[in-house]
Amino acid sequence: MGKIRTPFFRIVVTDSRKARNGLSIEEIGRYVPGQEPSIMEVNSARAQYWLGVGAQPTAAVEAIFKVTGDWQKFKGLPGTEGTLKFATPKPAKSIAYEAAVKQAMDEPKEGATTMKKKAQEKLAAKANPAPVVVSEVSSDEEVAEVPAQVATTDVVVEAVVEVAAPEAVVEEVAAPEAAAE
Repeated sequence: MGKIRTPFFRIVVTDSRKARNGLSIEEIGRYVPGQEPSIMEVNSARAQYWLGVGAQPTAAVEAIFKVTGDWQKFKGLPGTEGTLKFATPKPAKSIAYEAAVKQAMDEPKEGATTMKKKAQEKLAAKANPAPVVVSEVSSDEEVAEVPAQVATTDVVVEAVVEVAAPEAVVEEVAAPEAAAE
């Protein structure tokens, strides 16, 4: 039973003369080892009844009965409470939802959504206006020889890109003419 790589076992009472996977008399519990702590559910009253009328548990079922305390109860040994660990109960989804809604109501309305990168940059530029360096550019060589110490802005960088791009186009056009000669 279960899914691939997710085992799930039923604890059943069956006749020893029947096939292992044949018809069972009664299902008295289940065992799910894939979780931490693993789930072991046993109908204790039915387990005690079947043990009392002579049913012999397999080694695996006997180990589960020892963890749940049913084996100690049947044999009259101390430790009938067993050593079964229980998972901490998860909070209801409705409670988590209500807490998230309450937290969302407490947040400021401004800036509730994340702006796109360009919008953030524009807003930052409006808040902190940077000094614009105005210079007259007369030739391509002057643009290429801008010293690294001068503060550059987006405007200057765009001018460099616009000037550099036409030179590359001119070289590409000149190259096929030279090959044709």
